[in-house]
Amino acid sequence: MTHYAPQAKIRATYMRGGTSKGVFFCLRDLPEHAQVAGQARDNLLLRVIGSPDPYGKQTDGMGGATSSTSKTVILSKSDKQDHDVDYLFGQVSIDKPIVDWSGNCGNLTAAVGAFAISNALIDADRVPSDGVAEVRIWQANINKTIIAHVPMSNGEVQETGCFELDGVTFPAAEVRVEFIDPAASDGSVLPTANVVDELQVPGLGTIEATLINAGIPTIFVNAVAIGQLGTELQGDINRDPDKLAMLENIRAHGALKMGLISELEEAKARQHTPKVAYVAKPHAYVSSSGKPISSDDIDLLVRAMSMGQLHHAMMGTAAVAIATASAIPGTLVNLAAGGGERERVVFGHPSGTLSVSGTAAKVDGRWTALKAGMSRSARVLMEGYVRVPSDDF
Repeated sequence: MTHYAPQAKIRATYMRGGTSKGVFFCLRDLPEHAQVAGQARDNLLLRVIGSPDPYGKQTDGMGGATSSTSKTVILSKSDKQDHDVDYLFGQVSIDKPIVDWSGNCGNLTAAVGAFAISNALIDADRVPSDGVAEVRIWQANINKTIIAHVPMSNGEVQETGCFELDGVTFPAAEVRVEFIDPAASDGSVLPTANVVDELQVPGLGTIEATLINAGIPTIFVNAVAIGQLGTELQGDINRDPDKLAMLENIRAHGALKMGLISELEEAKARQHTPKVAYVAKPHAYVSSSGKPISSDDIDLLVRAMSMGQLHHAMMGTAAVAIATASAIPGTLVNLAAGGGERERVVFGHPSGTLSVSGTAAKVDGRWTALKAGMSRSARVLMEGYVRVPSDDF
């Protein structure tokens, strides 16, 4: 009889944050050899989520077969001054053996504060019994500060409430999230210093693009320039291989222009960043839930790609990029929203609308992002242990 290694049992929590879901771990609960970055950790997280899966279903893991549900988070008590918790995000590819650590997940950020409080990663004297706890998060992927305002009731995180978020079926408690100085680590919001660049893309020719590095590196193009309206829903893009290939081509060439890769081929292994999105002026449409969106409800339309597919709503980090770009006069995002100076926009996405705020300023002739904010919600879906064959990592 052949003997196989038993399954490892690892404490974990399955949480929704914004319009995403992920498996959350305390660093201290991971097997010792997976507590440090490397192949063992990647192999563990791939197996937890159920990747790579050539069937694209992640049936043998916790993943939900979409970019929004193929995510992992590792948290630990922070030793950085004026911060409570260190937050590390891993985007797990569905069909490839890749865990991408190159960026943040803005949606799951909304769940970080609640998890940190519930797992005693924050000093008790910083958490009120009732009211709002201010959780100071160090985002370890991009070395940035995020502040989450987590509601508390009777000494516990308040998860239920009446806040509604398009893209999430049920209401919950509102969590306000602020991204402080969200630009790249060198402060360059516009990596080319231009509000609009000319991007050479084979098959499309020369198109205009705004390249932003705030929240997450993002390439914005005009919908009309790529033959789209800006009102598309997921099926309109995701069932069309030619459109998917076109958008990935734009993403790869934009990554090259932003200096994120040195060869086009490198984009294949860097799926999480940069993002590519297209914008358009307001126009009425019906969201994926059947909710009518009037042109009067929004300032602009935005559709964004995540891991090679049109996102069902909007990634939180891309929302930060949208907020920042809208605050800089002359960007494609700003112009689609009507131009001029603005600190808040409401944009339409496939699931509905989202309001975001952003402030930017010119310092020594260069645009700098000061802060971006939005409201999300989060809650625990399940907590306990995940089990993983111990010889797989």
